Amino acid sequence: MDTGHNFIERAKAFIALHDQPGIFVIPNPWDAGSAMIMETMGFKALATTSAGLAYGLGVPDGHTSVTRQVALENAKVIQKATSLPVSADLENGYGHSIEDVITTVTLAAEAGLAGCSIEDATGDKANPIYPFDVAVERVKAAVAAKRDLDQPFTLTARAENYLHGHMNLNDTVNRLTAFAAAGADVLFAPGLKTAEEIKTVVDAVHPKPVNVIMGLAGVLMSITMLEHLGVKRISVGSSLIRAAYGEFFRALDEIKARGTFTYADKSTPYGDLNEIFGNFGKR
Repeated sequence: MDTGHNFIERAKAFIALHDQPGIFVIPNPWDAGSAMIMETMGFKALATTSAGLAYGLGVPDGHTSVTRQVALENAKVIQKATSLPVSADLENGYGHSIEDVITTVTLAAEAGLAGCSIEDATGDKANPIYPFDVAVERVKAAVAAKRDLDQPFTLTARAENYLHGHMNLNDTVNRLTAFAAAGADVLFAPGLKTAEEIKTVVDAVHPKPVNVIMGLAGVLMSITMLEHLGVKRISVGSSLIRAAYGEFFRALDEIKARGTFTYADKSTPYGDLNEIFGNFGKR
């Protein structure tokens, strides 16, 4: 379902969300239905989730589980389902070379997306993070590709240390500041869990906007608290699809272990979902 909204206008609206005062939440749909519900709930932009896509396809998250083509097709399905700007999680650009990064950013823009993220994770368990200089060169290539576009596009550069057990704040900050200097529009270090870590990152890359991820177990910071720390954008990664699967597991466990079906009392009514998706179809 293509709503007919102009992709350029969506991309401009996405930039405006980063430029205007205040913080905003950019939730992470994994398919058309979840994206429609997020728009219905009043969110102003969406970002795809590599893990959400992988789990929906029945494969583990990781660079070799889903191809660039499949990831971009999923992003386009989500984009066509709503009128919102969509940024795509495009992992490390689906390849180690500079050319891979350039191709990925270019294809994302050609797909009409408002932006994408490129990370410094290699996909190699033995050496999970690119060396500093290599990581910076890859971001520079992504920025160059973005600048060659004839449309607005928001590039998010991700430093992945904390997701791979490298709890090195100094190296993470050095990477993010270098990514900012290279021209990345938004900076993101997924896995930061304390106010002190987040504030350090925000201050280091100021005035560039910082994205943080919430929905992490044991991290209880609110939107208000994060805004006070100077965070501009909050994403939730795979936490929403994991929450959905959590309820799914609990329902199946009730059936199997107890032989009852009380989970249905908390389920979203059939008619409500039909109304949401039916209304979108009439726009």
